[in-house]
Amino acid sequence: MDSPEVDAVERARAGLCADCVHARRIPSSHGSTFYRCQRADSDPAFRKYPQLPVIRCDGYVRPEPISAA
Repeated sequence: MDSPEVDAVERARAGLCADCVHARRIPSSHGSTFYRCQRADSDPAFRKYPQLPVIRCDGYVRPEPISAA
């Protein structure tokens, strides 16, 4: 996802994809939001557009926290 901060509503709707570093949010012109798994580009074990919410994923990687400098 593009931002490390994820609200509870988005987490409930998308599951692990809401903050996985491999997921990209794709907003549609009709108001829907899809999550595209970029791991699917190199590993066929992952679905390009997984069914949400994702509650378990072997490819899930939590984003690094942003540290204050």
